[in-house]
Amino acid sequence: MNLITRIGLTLAALASMGIHAHFAKAVQLADGSTHFVQPPRLLSASTSFNTVNVWHASYDFTLDLPENAGEPLQRVTIALREGGDFPQFFLQESRAFAGGSSRRGQALNLQGVTQDRQSQSLTVIFDPPVTPGQTVTIRLYPIRNPRFGGVYLFGVTAFPPGEQARGQFLGYGRLHFYEGDRFWY
Repeated sequence: MNLITRIGLTLAALASMGIHAHFAKAVQLADGSTHFVQPPRLLSASTSFNTVNVWHASYDFTLDLPENAGEPLQRVTIALREGGDFPQFFLQESRAFAGGSSRRGQALNLQGVTQDRQSQSLTVIFDPPVTPGQTVTIRLYPIRNPRFGGVYLFGVTAFPPGEQARGQFLGYGRLHFYEGDRFWY
């Protein structure tokens, strides 16, 4: 029986016994791992410049953490799954804010941002964690865009707080980079 099925059966059993859980508390399994009740959603991924080798671009990943998430959002991992060139990033320039790319809200504090070249991933840690019911945008600044054109798929995984937090894969942020200036309209 997979994890999602076990969580669903546990919640159904509680409801059938007349126990109404308050979802502001963690979903914690017997092994001590914590999970989202309702996982965040990846709303969009975008770049400010979509031409290869461009300097001073930014990449935005916008997530929605629903009211009934059951857990705050502690960290997000963004990993290149398809594409020819994983860019290096100005990690100290990374930002996060409430709202979407076009409706920027209050800045959110980041505990840190790390990059792992071997796994082609970045990890963003919020401090304090993002409370449920918010939309949040993570803005990353690559040193330059990839050297090769094409579709780049970045897998986005969200984690609640806790030492044994289980990540929830949210989907792929799709960025398309073009070669030459024929695509600048």
